[in-house]
This record gives sequence, structure tokens and C-alpha cells, in this order.
Amino acid sequence: MDAIRELVQRRYPGATILAYERLGDDERPADATTKGTGYGVPVRVVLRDGDGVEHAVVFHTARADDFGHDRRADRAAAMLLAYDTYGNLPRHVPALDVGVITRSGELRSIADATELYLLTGWKPGRLYAEDLSRIADSGATPRDLRRLDALTDYLVQLHVRHQGRLALYTRAVRDLVGSGEGIFGMVDGYAADVPGAPPPRLRRLEERCAGWRWRLRGCEPRIARVHGDFHPFNLLFDGDAELTLLDASRGGMGEPADDVTALAINFVFFALDTPGAWRRGLGALWHRLWTRYVNATSDHELLQVAAPWLAWRALVIANPRWYPNLSTRGRDRLLSWIERVLEAPRLELHGADEVAP
Repeated sequence: MDAIRELVQRRYPGATILAYERLGDDERPADATTKGTGYGVPVRVVLRDGDGVEHAVVFHTARADDFGHDRRADRAAAMLLAYDTYGNLPRHVPALDVGVITRSGELRSIADATELYLLTGWKPGRLYAEDLSRIADSGATPRDLRRLDALTDYLVQLHVRHQGRLALYTRAVRDLVGSGEGIFGMVDGYAADVPGAPPPRLRRLEERCAGWRWRLRGCEPRIARVHGDFHPFNLLFDGDAELTLLDASRGGMGEPADDVTALAINFVFFALDTPGAWRRGLGALWHRLWTRYVNATSDHELLQVAAPWLAWRALVIANPRWYPNLSTRGRDRLLSWIERVLEAPRLELHGADEVAP
């Protein structure tokens, strides 16, 4: 309690701590209304301030659970949201401070902060997207095959199955369908007049994707380490096959199909509006990726679960807010393919051959 005492005394100079009480301790007999779990155990601190006035404050922490708080970032977001919003609600208890608990147990305020920042390292290289654009125009080279193999082999090594909390898979599927960055968020991001993607079509796609949430029940043992945003604009190559990754996402745990589809659909994307690009090498890369990955991992179930992850990436590509230069014809062909994919029991790889001109 020493750290709490120091925090309160910084806030109320000259205050005397009179008592601490853990508010999570409920001694009532259990009944149907008794909560079985909570998000943390608050501590009420009774104090007498420098003017002799007695009052109380409550110290809150958050603990990990499987209801959207499994990542430290989730718990930090919840605390920041509480601090930002409590004061906007009539008769709500005020939020007095927000801060961090250091490794040594110190409590440090960040109440005066605005935005967070991140500092990263730097590696030389060129985006893999540049390779795909070149291949679409002039065809694949032996180096392109080596780079594709390097990407596939990286995913094979990355996707280590996780034997711990299976609820992480449930979280990944929930984020896929219902998060702002997922399918619901992508659909909400379409204007009402996007050619080839009218609201009724998007609604049907969204409903089919939501149905996949239940089809994926029972797949929880597939939870694995993932990158979470493994697309060509986050992949750098330096030299023949020296790979560097950018911007890992989704908490680093999820469904391997997330990464495979994020890369694979870009072979289709870069071919949509470039006649002949599929035959010049992008089609071969599509098939080589899936075949090499499945052969190396023996993950034959991958094609049975890939559909909603592929649909999510397609909804990103087809949205003019992300890719405004995709033609209406290309958008329609892409979404028509995804409609078929979502209805099928497994992803038929040769279906992609019919999408690109």
C-alpha cells in the first residue's frame, strides 16, 4: 500500500491515510445476482486532507481476462477511456488521475498526456508491393520465386501453435468480424454510392461473415503466433531474400489463415486491373504460396477456415477509402469471388484463376 499512499499524498499534500478497504470483497451469501468475476479489485482509501476534511478515493487496476482485456493495450485503453469520459456524465464519480504502474511498483501519472508515441528501429529495403507491381507489368523472375519462398518459409516458422489460452482464438475471430478494423468496421467505412458495392450487397457479405463466427467454433486449438497484418506494404526486402517486417498487429496471436490470406489476396489485387498479370506470374505466386505452406505445415484445415479472413482483406481492398484507384469492374469481380468463397465448404484455390483478367 506504500505506493498508493504516496500517490494519494501527491494528490492531497498533507493528507493522512485513515483506512484501506478492498471493494471486491463481498461477504453476502451468493445468489443468482452475484458476479462470478470482475475486471479488478478496487481499493477505497479513506483520508483526512490538509484542511481536516475526511473523504475517500478509489484506486483501480485492471486484470487480464478473455472479454477484450487479454492484452495490456486493452487494459490501458480502458483506463484512458474512463479518465476521458467519466467527467462527461452527469452525477458520475470524477476521474482524478490516470497513470502507470512501473516494474518497481511506482505509480506515475500520465493525466497530462495527450497522445502516445512509439519509437522503432529502421532497416533498409524496398516494399514487396513494388515487386508485385513490377511482376504485374513485366512478369516474374527467378528472384521473385525465391522471395515468395522466403515469405512462405517465414510464415511456416512464425506460426507456432500456442498451447495455452484458447480464448485468444475466440478473441481473434471476434476482432475479425466485429471490430472497427475488422469486417464490421470495413463495411461501415463504405460510402452509400460505391460502384459495385451497394449497401444491400455489403449487408449480405457481412451476414455471411458473421455466420462464419459460429463455423469457426471448435477451431480454438489452431491459435498460433501471427504477424496480424502480413501484406506487401509491411514487408521489406533487401537483396535477394533478406526480409524485414513492419507493423505487427492483432496482439501477435490468432489464426494462421490471417497472415496467409493477407499476403495471398494481393496477388489477385495487383492483377485485377492489369490484363495478363495473372498469367505473367501473379497466379503462379498465388498457387505456390498455398501449396508450399500447406506442404510444409501439413495444415490441410487451413483451406476450410480461410474464407472469412480472405473476405475481410477483400473488403479492405474494395473500399475506395483505402484503394481509390481500383476499377468498378475489378471491385465487382473481387466481391463476386468472395461471395462464392464464403458459401463454399473450403477455399478452392483455382477459383482465383477466374477473377483476374
